[in-house]
Amino acid sequence: MPSENFAPMLSVSGLNVFHANLQVVWDLNLHVNKGELVTLIGPNGAGKTTTVETIVGLNKKATGFITFLGENILGMHPYDLFDKGLALVPEKREIFPKMPVVENLMLGARDDTDYSAALKHVYKLFPILQERERQMAGTLSGGEQQMLTIGRALMSNPKLLILDEPSTGLSPLLVGQVFRSLEQLGREGITVLLLEQNVRHALNMCHRGYVLENGRIIKEGKAKELMHDPHIQKAYLGF
Repeated sequence: MPSENFAPMLSVSGLNVFHANLQVVWDLNLHVNKGELVTLIGPNGAGKTTTVETIVGLNKKATGFITFLGENILGMHPYDLFDKGLALVPEKREIFPKMPVVENLMLGARDDTDYSAALKHVYKLFPILQERERQMAGTLSGGEQQMLTIGRALMSNPKLLILDEPSTGLSPLLVGQVFRSLEQLGREGITVLLLEQNVRHALNMCHRGYVLENGRIIKEGKAKELMHDPHIQKAYLGF
């Protein structure tokens, strides 16, 4: 596991986020070190998506500090953050259904991307995408579309990969497959921030976790410790 002695790759400090005049996130603090897999868990409506949309520049009405690789990025445009190495896998997938799989993947690449190497990496992780590379993306199953969405983000060779609820709507079999692919990314040294309602899978996979409820971080710590926390067990694990 990465050392805590180095400056975090991503640091969020005192973040407050507003929708119109309504505050939805209060004084949020979290950090992600290089090479870590960190999860942000919590129920629907807790503010998880709002938090990461603010990190990647999609929410402008916010105060506090967000630093990425030592640079303050709060308020930057999403395309600038993409160029700096931030990649988001959105919850709604947002693929282009009438374009082939391979063209959907290419849309995730940066101008300086080695397309051949990037595609080889994605196809190694998700072989079904290579089998279906000429198939229209809209004809893929839900699980295959999720793999496509993750693969598209990986085409940019991101420094930090943020995933918003990647298991949503998937069968237990496909959930397991998606999480195994994320574990492989972790073994490859890719830094991951995972938003997830499937708490058991998230805590089993990640190094550390944060619990967000009603717009506030209420617990944080090593994933194994959170797995045995009485509140987490009662509220999320059914114990």
